[in-house]
Amino acid sequence: MKAFVTGAAGFIGSTLAERLLADGAEVVGIDCFTDYYPRPIKERNISIALKHPQYRFVESRIQDADLPALLNDRTHVFHLAAQAGVRKSWGRDFAIYTVNNIEATQALLEAACGMPGLDRFVYSSSSSVYGDLVAMPMREDALPQPVSPYGVSKLAAEQLCYLYFANFGLPTVSLRYFTVYGPRQRPDMGFHKFLRATILGEPIAVYGDGDQTRDFTFVSDAVSANVAAALRGVPGRVYNIGGGSRVSVNDVLAMIARIAGRQPTITVDPVQKGDMRHTYADTSLAHADLGYAPTVGLEEGLAAEHLWLTGIL
Repeated sequence: MKAFVTGAAGFIGSTLAERLLADGAEVVGIDCFTDYYPRPIKERNISIALKHPQYRFVESRIQDADLPALLNDRTHVFHLAAQAGVRKSWGRDFAIYTVNNIEATQALLEAACGMPGLDRFVYSSSSSVYGDLVAMPMREDALPQPVSPYGVSKLAAEQLCYLYFANFGLPTVSLRYFTVYGPRQRPDMGFHKFLRATILGEPIAVYGDGDQTRDFTFVSDAVSANVAAALRGVPGRVYNIGGGSRVSVNDVLAMIARIAGRQPTITVDPVQKGDMRHTYADTSLAHADLGYAPTVGLEEGLAAEHLWLTGIL
């Protein structure tokens, strides 16, 4: 495999690049180091891959890169680059999401159309596309009604992938992640903030009553889904990628207390606009087509992230 990984310095992208290298692939990674969180964190993410002889890194926006040259001999594209964050996607900042999530995706798809040797184009979407009116567990054929501008931008990019498949035969496959966590998780994400605060003895801010639920997916399972989608994904299809259980935030806090050996201090903040109340993935299609089955349970995964954070704080 000759892979092109966008967002290669990010949480999932850097972990995926290392998995591909370990599997014997040749990898070209690209990242523009947006200022959504500190650059040194991303530089630490790619420090291992940079030492590998089969890895090349390009620092650039997708729109500014020489995509025909970068994609010329690639067999697989993994498109993870995006402006993250539900709560920051409102107001004037939405322009950042349209540029990084929609325009960048269209530029990459357009360039990929000219590459006859491309076997799969795997796009990283989000459960945020569903919104709050979908039956549980969420199925891929449900009507998506996102409740945040971020979700709108991810759905738009997902639809772009489909139309390039439908009109040009580009073999796109989209993966809707359900709350990915684990080592290298972004510092703005819930588990990172909860674990960090507990380690440092600081208060944890919980939005609302804590009874909101999520389907939490360990990063290695999300990475395995990418690899499976690249090899077995049906072009034009969308797949839910979840962790296999629906757990409340309050349950997560109880697990963190057990793992850390101390009771977190909780403060309650108002519910944030755009936050979905519940998510839960029906992964039967991913299981049937990709052989996807999550292997890391939530408490085991939380312990792994806790150990990683303890080592860097």
